[in-house]
Amino acid sequence: MKLLNVEVVLNRKKDIQGSGSEYDVLRELDDETTSYAILSHRWGVEVSYDEMTGLLKMEEGKREEVRQRHGYQKIIKSCEQATKDGYEWLWIDTCCIDKRSSAELSEAINSMYRWYENAQVCYVYLNDVLKSAFPTKQDKSKFDQSNGWPEWFVRGWTLQELIAPKQVEFFNKDWVSIGNKRRLASMLEDITRIPRDVLTGGLAAKRLSVAQIMSWAAHRKTTRLEDRAYSLMGLFGVNMPMLYGEGRKAFRRLQLEIIRELSDHSMFAW
Repeated sequence: MKLLNVEVVLNRKKDIQGSGSEYDVLRELDDETTSYAILSHRWGVEVSYDEMTGLLKMEEGKREEVRQRHGYQKIIKSCEQATKDGYEWLWIDTCCIDKRSSAELSEAINSMYRWYENAQVCYVYLNDVLKSAFPTKQDKSKFDQSNGWPEWFVRGWTLQELIAPKQVEFFNKDWVSIGNKRRLASMLEDITRIPRDVLTGGLAAKRLSVAQIMSWAAHRKTTRLEDRAYSLMGLFGVNMPMLYGEGRKAFRRLQLEIIRELSDHSMFAW
């Protein structure tokens, strides 16, 4: 996996010369032997891989436009938090995958659950939470597009990003820490219907049926139809090639892969 060098990113923010090459900003490292932090968030106007690696080579006007994006500020704030926590490396899906390469994108999606699982800490950025405390009540006037809870909780990809990491820290819009997964487990169970022991101990902590895991994703949304299937692969321990454009066929392929791996007839109930 390609990880951001936190020190280089923050030095580059200060326009320190000599810190702008791709090899300085991103490095290929082993997720099983490297200590790193990882970010989970809702996408907005983000910074891509080629923009992140080529930032200092851009014309001044373009470079300033990139730096003003909310997505760039997320990268900086994530790096600052990683530095506070003592991590040299950070992974962010928006800028650590070269999506121009279909092979690299496919490898990343098939490996993503493991990458979140192997991270020392996952920072969850709740961009629509303004208060300095985790929301404890459903509020449809405040979160009207997401069933009364922060939008992060209704997205497809964030399901595995909540379950896989051992340590999850939640931040509000201003990057104030508002709690962690272990302390908030009871509240998170109420929001997501994921059993508390799964939240604190991972999928191995409880015997689960395919239908039960599928039910957690029932009301979640993804921008691309195919991602409804791709975002669940890690939860079932299956792999398959990415075929964007196949539409609903992706979910059928996911079901076939699960059947090959697991003899669980609750799949048919689902």
